Amino acid sequence: MSAKLYLYPIWVRVWHVLNAVFFLVLLVSGLSMQYSNPDVPLLPFNVAVTSHNVAGLGLFIIYLCFLILFVFTSNRKHYKIEFKGLFGRLMTQMRYYIFGVFKGEKPPFPALEEAKFNPLQQVTYVAVLFVLYPILIITGLPLMFPEFIIDDFFGIGGTLLTALLHATAGFLASLFLVIHLYFATMGARFFSNYKSIVNGYHELH
Repeated sequence: MSAKLYLYPIWVRVWHVLNAVFFLVLLVSGLSMQYSNPDVPLLPFNVAVTSHNVAGLGLFIIYLCFLILFVFTSNRKHYKIEFKGLFGRLMTQMRYYIFGVFKGEKPPFPALEEAKFNPLQQVTYVAVLFVLYPILIITGLPLMFPEFIIDDFFGIGGTLLTALLHATAGFLASLFLVIHLYFATMGARFFSNYKSIVNGYHELH
């Protein structure tokens, strides 16, 4: 029987599931609005707009909850990047993902109670949660109330610039989601990492 570590407290798992649900709604409704075709709509336009706004507000609220719990729980230790030797650790982890995992090698940075993320995960999650998500929120909320957007920003329409930034951030977040789902299959077993979101236990290789 594989050894397990309890790494995902209930609040992290609830946040993760809600985050996934809201983001999937945002993705489907956003694509529907972006590539709307009156003859073959992915979603009716008014439904897409309403669901996008509701899911966006939901994502904003749970993100605020995440930040509060990040500050007041020990979970923040997993996001503290040690920059000394970081490049070498990233290369080692990338080599494992490209070659090692297919050769049955052990992970170079196994999950521990003090460090549940490998270096590549850590850097990526920090970038997504503390750079990409704020951009999505900061650009998404004004698009719900365009009357508050600056009309002209150095010769570029404020609404257009905000929409472009929002769409770009949305594309990058969608790309992260696809990669995240793929790498999640590289656990001790195919569905091990998915099960950990249900029971909180990380199964060791």
